[in-house]
Amino acid sequence: MHKLVVLYPQPPDPAGFESYYRSTHLPLASRMPGMLAHRFSTAISAQGGSSPYFAVYEADFPDHAAMVAALSSPEGRAVEADVPNYAPEGTLVLDYETETPPA
Repeated sequence: MHKLVVLYPQPPDPAGFESYYRSTHLPLASRMPGMLAHRFSTAISAQGGSSPYFAVYEADFPDHAAMVAALSSPEGRAVEADVPNYAPEGTLVLDYETETPPA
């Protein structure tokens, strides 16, 4: 499985971020083809102190090629075009192949 993770730093307007994210951006993201599942949280905590992140988003794809195809699709391009409308500076996008460790 391949995972896409987006880490959002503290936005200038947390309530505005969350409202826009829930009502506009997540519905766009949910339309990406080939995505197996997606989830997010704004309840971020860190051991030993405060988290540098306000929110996290995760999306699962069967493999890297499926993720690239989803992001290159019209739906994926709409998601990317929407990011400047709400995301604070310093937003970090990661993707990686996951492994299940042997028992």
